[in-house]
Amino acid sequence: MANKITTPKDYIDQLPADRKKVIRKLRTTLRKHLPKGFQEEMNYNMLGYVVPHSIYPAGYHCNTTQPLPFINLASQKNFVALYHMGLYADKKLLAWFTKNYAAKVEGKLDMGKSCIRFKKMDNIPYELIGELAGKMSPQDWIKLYEKSRSSK
Repeated sequence: MANKITTPKDYIDQLPADRKKVIRKLRTTLRKHLPKGFQEEMNYNMLGYVVPHSIYPAGYHCNTTQPLPFINLASQKNFVALYHMGLYADKKLLAWFTKNYAAKVEGKLDMGKSCIRFKKMDNIPYELIGELAGKMSPQDWIKLYEKSRSSK
């Protein structure tokens, strides 16, 4: 199935009805709030928001033919996942997000290094996700990415 999915529309079309609604709303939220320059595409078999090669020709260090990933959105078996690389790389942004999440959402934040897992589809803080998406421009992300790469 994943090999046949080449566009965000294809990805959404193959989802169950309850997940379509959530992914569509998250997609709309991200597209509305992401700063100019990020590009939507299928990235790692998920909806991806990337810094395209036209802005960052070096691409992603793990595979330079790929653009620099920033946010990915996926419907997983037991949850919807939002992967935000800025949360992993920027401690201040992570602190801002966790504080605001706790203030706006009942229950514990289910999160890995860059992955926010939403198991309750009716408990997604879309407004907060929009704010998060708008906090870092492609240029900000490139600087942070390059800084984290040079410190290793």
